[in-house]
Amino acid sequence: MNSPRTPDPHAETGLLLRLTGPLQSWGERSPFNERDTALFPTRSGVIGLLASALGRSRDQPPDDLARLSLTIRVDRPGVPLRDLHTVGGGLPAKATVTTAEGKKRSGDTGTLLTHRTYLADAAFTVAVTGGPADAELLNRAGQALIAPRWPLFLGRRSCPPEGPLLLGATTDPLRHLVHLPLAAPRPREGFQDVAFLSDQPLNHRLTAPEPEPEANEDQDGAEPTSEITDQPLSFRPGHRAHGTRDLYQRALRLPADQHTGLGVRHLTALATYVAEHFDRPALEGGRP
Repeated sequence: MNSPRTPDPHAETGLLLRLTGPLQSWGERSPFNERDTALFPTRSGVIGLLASALGRSRDQPPDDLARLSLTIRVDRPGVPLRDLHTVGGGLPAKATVTTAEGKKRSGDTGTLLTHRTYLADAAFTVAVTGGPADAELLNRAGQALIAPRWPLFLGRRSCPPEGPLLLGATTDPLRHLVHLPLAAPRPREGFQDVAFLSDQPLNHRLTAPEPEPEANEDQDGAEPTSEITDQPLSFRPGHRAHGTRDLYQRALRLPADQHTGLGVRHLTALATYVAEHFDRPALEGGRP
């Protein structure tokens, strides 16, 4: 039976992040007054989080961070929450929202309605990986996540993270991504299907626990299931640009005792696992 200590021939060096909080919002399209969210952390959102931790300006190209790969484990998918906001109401004409032509709106059109969608009570574990040339960048990013230059958010400024964000640095993050304690209630059955998503094929990058088979043998993560436009090309205000990339998905059936609930019980199990298995743990405040 595979265990967290079994060597993996496809091991990659990287960081493991814990993205959880009351609200998250990872904009996928967000046109004008409709601010949507993807159902999982986007590449642009997580890479923007790393850039913020490092203290980079929005004018700085994200090319080096954009080389890194992200693999996401969905501990809890959360519940979509749609919120209504008003902007510009009750203000004099000169202080209302500016139109596309650069003019000011009149009093009867000064109030704009906007809808914003969030994920409530979601939890994700993310492996950020790279090649040998990215080792120093990953090290600096890990240090920055412990002592960030700018505040960190789960997609939007109204969504701060809850608890520790960086779990630690490890020489085999994808193996640990499968075995780390899950921030989810213990299922009644012996195993529970858990979704993994990545920007790279997952058929050889994740090893399913044995002897239990994969949750869906027809979807082994070898081929992309869809495309998503979340590859950051520029964060410059007014000139933001994103490219399209493939999305790979795979489901693994993980044991019930790996689901360690919520709150203190889960954090205790997480800290115990990290201290035992990670090369450079971060949960106890040490730098990676």
